[in-house]
Amino acid sequence: MNIPTEGKAVQYLGFKRFMDVVGSLVGLAVTTLAYVPIAMAIKLDSPGSVVFAQDRVGKDERVFVLYKFRTMHLNSGRHGLKPGPNDERVTRAGRFLRRTSLDELPQFFNILRGEMSLIGPRPEQLPFLAHYAVWQRQRFAVKPGLTGWWQINGRKQPMHEHIDEDIYYVEHCSLLLDLQILWRTVGAVVGGEGAV
Repeated sequence: MNIPTEGKAVQYLGFKRFMDVVGSLVGLAVTTLAYVPIAMAIKLDSPGSVVFAQDRVGKDERVFVLYKFRTMHLNSGRHGLKPGPNDERVTRAGRFLRRTSLDELPQFFNILRGEMSLIGPRPEQLPFLAHYAVWQRQRFAVKPGLTGWWQINGRKQPMHEHIDEDIYYVEHCSLLLDLQILWRTVGAVVGGEGAV
């Protein structure tokens, strides 16, 4: 990380965790009322569970269970490349949830539990880890995030093609960069670009 001293690094990480806890609690408080209509839309649209759980790779390559609202049909497979805009695997409700990033709301629980951060590289799918080169594994030096440098700069392309952006964040992460990412994420979501 681009932090001048060990003391400042500890201070930054401590404040980042504080921001994660406060941010996730506020996020849960603000969005909880939306859970019921989202759950109803998912259940009415297609059979299956409301919440989708999947093993992901986090900090130091530790595996954790990531939660999202389900946006795909049950027979679509648990792993794979990001669906396109007209992908038949995505349900009607799922298209709306993905476009508005509402499918990501359950990850506030992952953040509160300390498995994720508000800002960081997206958590990688476990099967793709075996294809990582040594230099690419630097992206696991920090907690994965709900949003991050890749999401606000190249989300339209597969995550696996943008490891450079994740490593840029790892090497330059700071409070100022985190606030910049958060601000641009809010703007993208409000503008309907779905940055997370």
